[in-house]
Amino acid sequence: MHPELNLQLMDTHAGGDVSRIVTGGIMQLPGATVRAQMEYLRDEADGLRRLLLEEPYGIPEMSVDLLVPPTDPEAAAGYIIMEVMGYPIYSGSNTICTATAVLEAGIVPKREGWQSFALEAPAGLVHIDALVHDGVVEAITCGGLPSYIHTYRTSIHVPSIGDVTYSVAYSGGFYALVDAASLGFSLHLNEERKLAECAYHIIEAIQAERGFSHYTLGDVGPLPFLHFMGPLEQLSDHFYRSRSATYVHPGVICRSTTGTGTSARLALMNYEGLIKPGDRLETVSLRETGFIGKFTGVRQEGDHEVVENTITGKSYVLSRADIVVNCDDPMVDCGGLTHILTSAHPE
Repeated sequence: MHPELNLQLMDTHAGGDVSRIVTGGIMQLPGATVRAQMEYLRDEADGLRRLLLEEPYGIPEMSVDLLVPPTDPEAAAGYIIMEVMGYPIYSGSNTICTATAVLEAGIVPKREGWQSFALEAPAGLVHIDALVHDGVVEAITCGGLPSYIHTYRTSIHVPSIGDVTYSVAYSGGFYALVDAASLGFSLHLNEERKLAECAYHIIEAIQAERGFSHYTLGDVGPLPFLHFMGPLEQLSDHFYRSRSATYVHPGVICRSTTGTGTSARLALMNYEGLIKPGDRLETVSLRETGFIGKFTGVRQEGDHEVVENTITGKSYVLSRADIVVNCDDPMVDCGGLTHILTSAHPE
């Protein structure tokens, strides 16, 4: 018999994407920065990610965010993002959910009106503006990663689909950006399965043909994401809207439009001369949820025009729970996990 092992969770969602915030039960991870702690978790303790994203505890469409003590003195908390594809250094929806959880857990006391604080992601310090009304967190605005266009309107032949025109943006990960209408999609919920299948074939073809390198980070792995873009509607002089869908993994279209997908679209709109600083874009998902990206500035980095931006959305708390990790359960793999659980190491 194994001892009873426990994790404390707060389940949240932003735009439909569920983020499981791990608020307790994990030992202090080694590493001088949150990025280094993420690398330790990835290399030495991947069991936590697999436990909470696989049956019987979770599903691949979820994300996990582990709260850790910050290493930057300006940050109120650190967080490590875990998804089915691995450990992204940044995510807009996960940041919105984590910021909400930090407020709901009292790590940052709630104050009525707007308040500001910082979180430390593996990508670095993230500025947060939170709106609280009658004790409810109504909106989170977080800084998106600087984004740029790597490749503009190139073409690839995809078996079973034909020739596909795409651009590539970096916004925390490399994204293929494709026009949904050109592939026969109107971006509604009944197309979800076909969108996932189509994106899978396009990503497989791109990965087989070429790789991408960030101008400072270098090789960050094969291109993983695809963002389907709907028609752009101009609602006012400075406000645009577009239906959108983001593919992240075989079979998985995000419930939300994703913060990094929205940042990638802003980078493309800037590249095409469609927006200027101060303009906003609302991306609308298959489930009619949305994030608002704001183009806040641009700077030149070598050959690239880099777009600075923010992402605004709302997160909802779904549950607070203790998870019992039963290592005697044949469906539970405790490998790469027990050595970081505090309940496995009683004092």
